[in-house]
Amino acid sequence: MQPLTYVAFVGARRVAEGSLPEVLPALKQRFDAGRAELALVFERETGRQVEFDLRGSLGEALARAEPEAPRGPGRPRLGVTGREVTLLPRHWDWLDQQPSGASASLRRLVEQAMKADPEGERARLSRAALARVLTAIAGDRPGFEEACRALYAGEIGRFTSLVSRWPRDVRAYAEARLAG
Repeated sequence: MQPLTYVAFVGARRVAEGSLPEVLPALKQRFDAGRAELALVFERETGRQVEFDLRGSLGEALARAEPEAPRGPGRPRLGVTGREVTLLPRHWDWLDQQPSGASASLRRLVEQAMKADPEGERARLSRAALARVLTAIAGDRPGFEEACRALYAGEIGRFTSLVSRWPRDVRAYAEARLAG
């Protein structure tokens, strides 16, 4: 499993990007200097906004921020999360007839779907992550909604044109995420 990478923005300015040991010192330095501007920090892969407790020393902040080691498969206390699934009665009937049980059948179907178009799925997830970040840092920019439509439609040239007048760091981040 690859280590998580992060990007931090203050307004439209990128202030840090990289792994946790690369990003947290820059955030901690800002925090210790009492800078009033709020830094928004995102996981690059998911676009999920995260917060770090920057109190104490840098070592303490890093220790608190380190993600827990992943646990292996198993029962709920070992990391499996039960969730509700809504299906039609005919779907439940089909699942009930499967020899391996409903959960195993659903897992197998999900795995097959994930493998059917891995590049398409990866591109879709990457666009969704970028859209989450852009909503937070550029949601009030001119052409934002149209740029998001172009992003989700896969119209990269049109997207690039629409964001061309956005602040340099926001534009550069968006273009780099699309390229890689």
